[in-house]
Order: sequence, then structure tokens, then C-alpha cells
Amino acid sequence: MLPNIITLGRILLVPVIVWAIASGEMTVAFAVFAIAGASDAVDGFLAKRFHMTSDIGALLDPLADKALLVSIYVALGIWGAIPRWLVILVVSRDIMIVGAVMVSWLLAKPVAMKPLMVSKFNTAAQVAFAALVLAALSFGFDPGPFDLVLMAAVTVLTLLSVGLYLVGWVRHMSTA
Repeated sequence: MLPNIITLGRILLVPVIVWAIASGEMTVAFAVFAIAGASDAVDGFLAKRFHMTSDIGALLDPLADKALLVSIYVALGIWGAIPRWLVILVVSRDIMIVGAVMVSWLLAKPVAMKPLMVSKFNTAAQVAFAALVLAALSFGFDPGPFDLVLMAAVTVLTLLSVGLYLVGWVRHMSTA
């Protein structure tokens, strides 16, 4: 299906963005990030509007989003454009959630993963912050105070999201 092909294309853009950041090619990184964002909107629109949803698409789309965001945060953290503590927080959240799901599978108590509303806001804040940082680096402007506001939003929403997921997971594991 076309949405899945677009999603796979977005996954293939991840190393291009990481290379661009590592090479100091911030305009390229910003442009490819914008293309990846547009592709996310297009594949979602096509899947919903034309009833092209699939089980593999339901797995690939969040995987593509996470691969993109985690890679950008790590690359920007190494570059020194964002605080390393924020990179650790964002990456650790995803590792904890994936680890919890894997443990539940290993213990034959699989947990249904559906995104919480706070996680959707968290993803939006992470995307907005990454876009702002890449745009500032690309076009040479000072993003303040918007970068601090978005960084605070990412921090709070990431902590809230992981907390809610882990509370739900502990409840599931103790009752299943």
C-alpha cells in the first residue's frame, strides 16, 4: 500500500538527516526533516481518507516517528545544539516503554499498546522543538525564548507520558 511505502521512505530519510547534522549541513537537515514531516502527514491522510490502513502500517508509522525523533535528538545532542540531559530523557522514555512491552511479552502477559493523548502532545512538542532548533541552526536566528518554552514542554510531557505508561503497565502486569 502507498502509505506504507511513504512510511518506509521516511525511515530511509533518518540516516540522511543524521549525516546532515553530523556534517554541519543544517539547511539540508532542516529540509529533509520538513520532507519527513510532510510525508508523515501524507501517509496518515491517505491511510485514513482512502481506507488504506494496515497492521504493518500501524507498526511502521510509530516506528518511523520514533526512529526519526530519537536519531535527531541524539545527533543534535552530540552536536551540542540541545542539552544532553534532554536527549537522555527522551531516549530513556522510549527505551523504558519498549522494555516494558518486551517484558510483558516474555512473561506471556502482552500489553496492548495504544498511544495516550499525553504522548501525542509529547510527540508534537518533540517535533516542534527539533524543528525550531534545526531552523535556528539552518537560518542563523536566536529562537529564544521559544526554545526554552518548548524544551520545558518536552521535559514535562516526556516525564508525564512515561509515568502514565509505566503506571498502566504495572497495573496490567499485576492483574493479568
